[in-house]
Amino acid sequence: MKTLLNIIWVVLAGFWMAIGYALAGILFYILVITIPFGQASFRIANYALWPFGRTVVVRPTAGAPSAIGNVLWFILAGLWLALGHILSGLFLCMTIIGVPLGVASFKMVPLALLPLGKEIVSADAVR
Repeated sequence: MKTLLNIIWVVLAGFWMAIGYALAGILFYILVITIPFGQASFRIANYALWPFGRTVVVRPTAGAPSAIGNVLWFILAGLWLALGHILSGLFLCMTIIGVPLGVASFKMVPLALLPLGKEIVSADAVR
């Protein structure tokens, strides 16, 4: 079931969301000082492309630098990427088939807003 949902996700929303994260990552790499944001952006692009079967957990070793970085991320890219997830989630929820995909899009909003200090892991590893 996860594979089927991931395939439908890629076709309807995942490809475009991954492109958005990749473009943000490229921009962050060009600016050099924001390379850690670029790394986070590419990590989330991978997750946005194939989200089912994976989950986000808080990294316990993340400290003050992650919190400061999250504030900067929110201002530079987080708000816009989160709005993309909200809009795609609303459009996906307009059909019965799209409801689980819309819910997945809404679950990505907190990660889009504050990605530093979080890790993407297999859903089986959390259980």
